[in-house]
Amino acid sequence: MPIVHEGANMSTKTLTRADLTEAVYEEVGLSRNESADLVESVLSEISDCLVGGENVKISSFGSFLVRDKNGRMGRNPKTGEEVPIDPRRVLVFRPSQVMKDRINS
Repeated sequence: MPIVHEGANMSTKTLTRADLTEAVYEEVGLSRNESADLVESVLSEISDCLVGGENVKISSFGSFLVRDKNGRMGRNPKTGEEVPIDPRRVLVFRPSQVMKDRINS
């Protein structure tokens, strides 16, 4: 049974780790504890790769990319004062064409 969630316009439901664990439990047949461990293991592996600067690609789903942003001068909108913005890394998600097609169908 696939996980079905309403679109943003229909509901504000958020997919949680517990939802993923329950889906693994129902689909794969592992115990709830084993399902939770599997979900945690997968999420931990993805997280570790991203922290290490690696990109993560999940076929037919999308890619998580780590991008470096340069430092720059910004402006405080209240005061107009210029403030430096430090260089940082940002996480970007790019959906696959398959995912885009599913979302738009």
